[in-house]
Amino acid sequence: MISADLIVTNLAELVTCEPALGEGPLGVITRGAIAAAGGRIVWVGPESRLAAEVGAVPGAQRIDGRGAVGLPGFVDSHTHAIFAGSREEEYALRARGASYQEIAAAGGGILSTVRATRAASRDDLVELALPRLMTVLAHGTTTIEIKSGYGLTTADELKMLEAARRLAELQPVEVHSTFCGAHEVPPEFKGRTDAYVDLVVDEMLPAVAERTLAEYVDVFCEEGVFSITQARRILDAGASYGLRAKFHADEFVTLGGAELAAELHALSADHLLKARVEDVAKMKEAGVTAALLPGTAFFLGLPYAPARKFLETGVRVALASDFNPGSSMGPNRAGRSCTRPVRGEATCRTQPSCASSQARHGVSRPRGPRYHEARPGPRPHGRGLAVGSRRGGRGWPRRRGRARAPPLAERRDARGQGAPARYGQRPLPYLPVAPARPR
Repeated sequence: MISADLIVTNLAELVTCEPALGEGPLGVITRGAIAAAGGRIVWVGPESRLAAEVGAVPGAQRIDGRGAVGLPGFVDSHTHAIFAGSREEEYALRARGASYQEIAAAGGGILSTVRATRAASRDDLVELALPRLMTVLAHGTTTIEIKSGYGLTTADELKMLEAARRLAELQPVEVHSTFCGAHEVPPEFKGRTDAYVDLVVDEMLPAVAERTLAEYVDVFCEEGVFSITQARRILDAGASYGLRAKFHADEFVTLGGAELAAELHALSADHLLKARVEDVAKMKEAGVTAALLPGTAFFLGLPYAPARKFLETGVRVALASDFNPGSSMGPNRAGRSCTRPVRGEATCRTQPSCASSQARHGVSRPRGPRYHEARPGPRPHGRGLAVGSRRGGRGWPRRRGRARAPPLAERRDARGQGAPARYGQRPLPYLPVAPARPR
């Protein structure tokens, strides 16, 4: 018999994303239950089998799902959730026809946030970011990547990454940090981009690596920011310190970022609004994930990435929020899954086992804490967390007629009131989110 110190029962439906465990491509278990021990799921199945197969240890916690649907938590693999200041005025400028590049050239955009973030302390940044992560959690995200990139000096980049580390200690969302010192060329290096690349390579990256503040390295590889040659130099330097590449590529112009990602065997190339399909095919051969950020295209009024064409190459596609203060001002990871499934072309899938439902409804990219061993193969976070199913992590496409959208039945709001169903300091990968609709 399996021992458990946490048991969740009374779930109208449990979505395992493992077809062998339940009904349909999502492996839906009617009247399901979950058992966990030591922070890991050790058993899922029909509640009718629970008593015979699972034994509760003394003092075990029991959670009543109250007839909700249990779903895996989301992973948001691309965010800029740590920042100071506000850029709401840029929304009005875009409404009047100003482009992202025009706003940036006038001193707005990323550099506007850089000025505010430089003026903030580490503790200020933590205090500002905590309510954002509570909102993230309320929308169902249990794992998040957070980039630096609004400091653009060694001290300020380290400050942002230290704030990310502190955030990971203070709240239950799992945080993974990316060094993105090459997010923009700071004003003091205007016209001297190569000199700034020298600073990133020779000073920033060694300091980040010495303090083990990041797992990944990112570059805004874009016309007018960092060229292919400059991006390659930074990403190669990051690799020498054990930082995997996952970077902004081919967002506004076809620069060749997707091809570079394939050449470097990056974890992911992100945005890809202007990527060539043949370069995405090279990404597939190299095992690189195409991370699409439809919220940004929506906010900026840009054409969406041709996800269906990308999927036809066989490349793995992931969706992320790109939550940031200027071009994707919302942390609702679930909402990003619906931003353009809705317009047809960017309906996409992340796992073949869920293809039929994903083709109809689009996808989300859920996972929660680890379940047994990490699965091999590329993921936007690079670890292939085995979460949300008994045999490994899988994507979760929301199914119509099954459950209503968040808010979560158990949630923590921006004031810290309430708490999600969780084990220890980590949320459970399955969160009761809404009563099931009658079939």
